[in-house]
Amino acid sequence: MTTIEKSIYIDAPVERVFEFMTNPENLPAIWPSMVEVSGVERQPSGAHSFDWVYKMAGLRFHGHADASEVEKNKTVVVRNEKGIPSTFRYRYEAKNGGTQVTMRTEYDIPGKALSKLAEPILTKLNEREADTYLQNAKETLEHSAAKAAE
Repeated sequence: MTTIEKSIYIDAPVERVFEFMTNPENLPAIWPSMVEVSGVERQPSGAHSFDWVYKMAGLRFHGHADASEVEKNKTVVVRNEKGIPSTFRYRYEAKNGGTQVTMRTEYDIPGKALSKLAEPILTKLNEREADTYLQNAKETLEHSAAKAAE
């Protein structure tokens, strides 16, 4: 199992960041390798489930995500059993008028599809992907806040 942990400060209220990040329909716009999201079911609490298509090392993986462990504006745990078995833990902390978002991902690189020789390279690529995903969320949320203030 591989683990990646990343954190970013977003200059937007925790309620807005939480709402945006728990809406799976936003993922393809901010997550470069997230090709498609469908079958979205959302609850007011932030719990959600959806089907996804993700591209890793040129291969497409199909899976289903279920976020059932939710503490509104604080934490979300998303599990994927198929495609790329993984668990994403998001922590949201109100800080200085903005939000500190921490994402911890534990995942298995699909064994037969991608050899153990490629694992170190894929881990580095996935770390960059996580950075880009969070940076894109930051830019989107901060840009929309700036536009709303105009």
